[in-house]
Amino acid sequence: MEDEVITLRNITRDFPLGTEIVKVLKGISLGVKRGQYVALMGPSGSGKSTLMNLLGCLDTPTSGEYILNGHDVSSLEDSELAEIRNKEIGFVFQTFNLLPRITALQNVALPMIYAGVGLSERMRRAEEALVSVGLADRMGHRPNQLSGGQRQRVAIARALVNHPSIILADEPTGNLDSKTSIEIMQLFQKIHEQGNTIIVVTHEEDIAEHAHRIIRLRDGQIYADEPNEHIRHYDL
Repeated sequence: MEDEVITLRNITRDFPLGTEIVKVLKGISLGVKRGQYVALMGPSGSGKSTLMNLLGCLDTPTSGEYILNGHDVSSLEDSELAEIRNKEIGFVFQTFNLLPRITALQNVALPMIYAGVGLSERMRRAEEALVSVGLADRMGHRPNQLSGGQRQRVAIARALVNHPSIILADEPTGNLDSKTSIEIMQLFQKIHEQGNTIIVVTHEEDIAEHAHRIIRLRDGQIYADEPNEHIRHYDL
């Protein structure tokens, strides 16, 4: 499909465990259109984390086809996957994954170093990204000088800075209190309204309710993939 940024066709992922082969993903097929906001849900052991690693090009499938923004990434080497990850995917993790000894601005600029962007352009785009997430006055702060919510905003700015094809968020509110979680989900809503494709991996129904589509996994297979009839919107 031309407007699909992600196309998975019959994806499987097996892991050896001693003399056994554990089949974790058992033929996953799905498409995500550009600009969609998707929640990926499932209990522990459902294959959710394995699928997220494949979507994020942190792993490759045992069999099947994964087309990401027109590129077949199913069988790339590690170095090629790293290049695709940096260009096409913006990651937001539960634990923020910020480098503690450098500033918010420097953290946001990091992906652009790997992309070969010059210093002045890196700083300009990093500043712009931090302003867009409401941290214009925190650019020179290190992570330990920021609250949890501010750290996650830095992580979101870093995810956006290379203008990726998809934002992949793994339990993005897992380490935050409920008030801060609402603020972060408001920010994701704003980012989606600006035309970004977002996939949120979560086990929390109230977080999934912000997405426009909810995909549910069980035992390595998709058992439900439906539009969300109860989208939770905030007035921005």
